[in-house]
Amino acid sequence: MARRRRSSVRKRSSGAGRFLRLLFLSAVLAGGAVAWLVLAPYGPETATLVDVTPGSSAVAIGRKLEAAGVVRSRYAFDLVRWLRRGRLRAGVYQFDHPAPVTEVYARIARGDVATIAVTVPEGANIFDIAARVEQAGFCMHQEFLAAAVSQVWLIADLDPGAKSLEGYLFPDTYRFPPRTNAVQMVTVMVRRFRTVAGQLGLKENVRHVVTLASLVERETAADADRPLVGSVFANRLQKNMPLSTDPAVIYGLELAGKWRGTIYASDLTRDTPYNTYLHAGLPPGPIANPGIPSLRAAMDPPKTNYLYFVAAGTDAQGHSLFAQTLDEHNRNVAEYRRAQKKAGER
Repeated sequence: MARRRRSSVRKRSSGAGRFLRLLFLSAVLAGGAVAWLVLAPYGPETATLVDVTPGSSAVAIGRKLEAAGVVRSRYAFDLVRWLRRGRLRAGVYQFDHPAPVTEVYARIARGDVATIAVTVPEGANIFDIAARVEQAGFCMHQEFLAAAVSQVWLIADLDPGAKSLEGYLFPDTYRFPPRTNAVQMVTVMVRRFRTVAGQLGLKENVRHVVTLASLVERETAADADRPLVGSVFANRLQKNMPLSTDPAVIYGLELAGKWRGTIYASDLTRDTPYNTYLHAGLPPGPIANPGIPSLRAAMDPPKTNYLYFVAAGTDAQGHSLFAQTLDEHNRNVAEYRRAQKKAGER
């Protein structure tokens, strides 16, 4: 009788032990499965965009990520969110390599949104920028040009007579989220101009300075020459001499849709408001977007007697040639042409 009781106890103990071992094994397997779902890298090999719209719930975000193939399971994402209890930020996110759910969650929590770089070089005009924006995939160039005109109110206090944002889209490398529109882009560029203008102390005669700086910018790529080019223009303006600058003529042709990619003698006689051979004084407004060296050159050009220059080009030194008289200028032109010919023979 006692033996039977002990045997029954042993059987119950053995059964309970098996159950506990099974329970422990199940817990280990379940934990391993959860760890695998959360920690094992998963996701696309090529760029995949996920748009987390403002007001999206964490559950909705998890579903989007799962549908896009960024995470194996939305439940794993929900678990990480519940454990970390962070705030998820709206925006467009790009995923281009397998990653654990923890990394995906961390990127959205810190707002690591996808961006595309657009570089605006010094001296680029609105047509150049529009082409770069279109190439980057943001919008058609016509949309950007339309925004550069419709948003002119952004600079109404700086340049009340401006017809477009030309001159005020500051040269820089910008990083925009993929769905940024043209209005948002020009707003950022103008804001950057305002920041730089404040740093330079540009507060008065803004239209005059920016227009003059845009001519300096387009006439030479050599920073060392910009102040002297600025002085030539300042001296000619003081004497009411035509500025006779090709880049302004070209800009007028671009606005009129007449630019043929090369300037011809007939273009110099075409009457546009930007033809600085026919009209004395500055053109009606900026012809490009100048950088800091050109703005400085226009704000405070050095005092010289120069009235002429041959723009830096293929000459051996790579510098502009300056002259006080027309005879001296003609000699510089001849020297420049010899240097061009010599460079072409190499």
